[in-house]
Amino acid sequence: MEQSEIVKLNKIKAKSAWLKKGAARSSAIACGLGMGIGFGISLFIFTETLRGFGIYLAGLCTFHMWEYIWVTMYHPDKLSSKSFLLNHSPQFNMALLISFIEYWIEWYFFPSLKTFSLWWLGAICMIFGQVVRSIAMDTAGSNFTHLVQEEKRDDHVLVTNGVYQYMRHPSYFGWFVWSVSTQVILMNPISVIGFGWASWNFFSQRIENEEDYLIQFFGKSYKDYKKSVWSGIPGIQ
Repeated sequence: MEQSEIVKLNKIKAKSAWLKKGAARSSAIACGLGMGIGFGISLFIFTETLRGFGIYLAGLCTFHMWEYIWVTMYHPDKLSSKSFLLNHSPQFNMALLISFIEYWIEWYFFPSLKTFSLWWLGAICMIFGQVVRSIAMDTAGSNFTHLVQEEKRDDHVLVTNGVYQYMRHPSYFGWFVWSVSTQVILMNPISVIGFGWASWNFFSQRIENEEDYLIQFFGKSYKDYKKSVWSGIPGIQ
């Protein structure tokens, strides 16, 4: 092989490292999230009016980092930069943008609002939500996926032990609590309501869709499980 062809081949390999499943792209995202966690902790320690934002930033980056780590543990064959769930949906991205805008406008015009002690409650609830989701994902193992499965895999089993004996969708419960709590931390009164409504609407549709498939997969076993165990989201049986 000629030298020019080798150089061309190496360039193609280098570019592929930055594609969706490329290691360079995932490494860069992980590095950015790690820096975000460190910067958030620094804001919490060294500032007064931005302490809540610091906790929020650290929590947000930790959430996305864990989602990727979990995929590496249970679904390494599906690993990609999308595993961070950074681009979850246009609605999710828009909600984040609106919450940022609300925070900085209120921080500039009403700084006392952002130092109100209630943000500690939001931080506790955010950590609680993250812990519940993480435990749920680890308990389900490979039976949990980021996308609703439309076909039953050979190794797919119905998980009803651990936290799943108390709610059918503990990972959704954790995410629901986590998402609303992030806005309590930021002391965003508008986004608290907005995130609560948007999250509830999202999970109500997703649970209905997902459970149609679960009933197809597991039949009477899932119907009985559904009758006896709460969904995990308020207002959804």
